[in-house]
Amino acid sequence: MLNLASKIALVTGAGSGIGQAIARLFAQQGAFVWVADIDARAGRETVASIGGPGGQAEYVELDVSDPAATLACADRLTPLDILVNNAGIGHVGNLLLTTAADLDRLHAVNVRGPFNLCKAFVPAMLERRRGSVINLASIGGVLAVRDRLAYTMTKHAVVGLTKALALDHSQTGVRFNAICPGRVETPFVQARIAEYPDPEKAYRDMASTQLNGRMAKPDEIAAAALYLAADESAMVTGSNLVIDGGWSAGK
Repeated sequence: MLNLASKIALVTGAGSGIGQAIARLFAQQGAFVWVADIDARAGRETVASIGGPGGQAEYVELDVSDPAATLACADRLTPLDILVNNAGIGHVGNLLLTTAADLDRLHAVNVRGPFNLCKAFVPAMLERRRGSVINLASIGGVLAVRDRLAYTMTKHAVVGLTKALALDHSQTGVRFNAICPGRVETPFVQARIAEYPDPEKAYRDMASTQLNGRMAKPDEIAAAALYLAADESAMVTGSNLVIDGGWSAGK
């Protein structure tokens, strides 16, 4: 069993979905988890749901797109052993349906967010010569997703950021990896599916891009994050862990 005892983690976007699943699992495995989210109610609900032996967590309000806020957060919470850059937003649209403002909005959270957090927290990791940074990218970071122009652009940037960090700091003991999920059955996705006239058909259509015919569960992504956070993955850096039910096979 992978163990995070005595480790301190920060998970952004931990108020729901993948981030919440990661925060819960890390706490279950012994880590103290800072639950970061811009939504205070959601973040505190995640903290309240964390319990059991060794389960410890505290909420911190954070807008990842604000560099001053991330630096202030680092002043309070450093040092960290694990940084999970999970917070992200999406947009539906091709070139004709995507404005510059849409792209700027996604870039501020999906790209500048991880950059801001790394600028704030990684220097202390480098000084201590240990740490694991996990960036949540997407299948849209390794291939194009139809009608997701801005999202695909930003998630490709997250993969590039991860590789550049791993290369530049390869001799420091600090590791940088990305997780690239396909479609995941988060509460947000479930709510969107429920809006369709035929939710069952909508689910099948969305899941059909994944060769195993279903979406991933948030807990399945969290399990991958646990591996990358744990000492057992000490040889893994600069990697993109694709969890897509076969979506990218052969592409």
